Amino acid sequence: MTDHYFTAEPASPSERREIAVTLAGRRVQVVTAPGVFSADRLDPGTAVLLEHAADPPDSGLFVDVGCGWGAIALTLALRSPAAQVVAVDVNRRALDLTRRNAARLGVDVVATTPDEAPAVLGGRPVDLIWSNPPIRVGKPELHALLRTWLGRLARSGRAELVVARNLGADSLQRWIATELMPCERTASSRGFRVLRAHPGE
Repeated sequence: MTDHYFTAEPASPSERREIAVTLAGRRVQVVTAPGVFSADRLDPGTAVLLEHAADPPDSGLFVDVGCGWGAIALTLALRSPAAQVVAVDVNRRALDLTRRNAARLGVDVVATTPDEAPAVLGGRPVDLIWSNPPIRVGKPELHALLRTWLGRLARSGRAELVVARNLGADSLQRWIATELMPCERTASSRGFRVLRAHPGE
């Protein structure tokens, strides 16, 4: 059976390898492995998010939902060293890679599963979510994930999401705006939309 990036325990061999990527304006070497999302490069959608998302605050509680090998979490930690950055993924290989990459880059990132995340967050509201959400898990699972995580935002917080146009970005924006909270498109580039959701005051 082929591994999906949302498999908790990938069956494929964990053959780690290094790739060069640019994160927070720095050219860095990170380690990746099969069985995680976009193992051989910086995913184009993630690149669009990192390019177009509004600047993160200097501090606060930030979460990367669906972290893969850690591109978003690492960028947040590099750009806002005073923030607490939490990387969340069901894929334990991805969490291991994120921890290894954080150590390589000398940044603090806590990598955790969704089930363990509430203990890590300690009931604190989240100031910022950056995510390339796992669209391919299916609509019910995706909606449940977004209900959970957007529901953890502080009143003054925001979420920046990147979604491919051909995978339903516009319909997802409408669903968030109708069911959860205000949500608008802030950028469109290379077939991807950047969506900003915010509870509002």
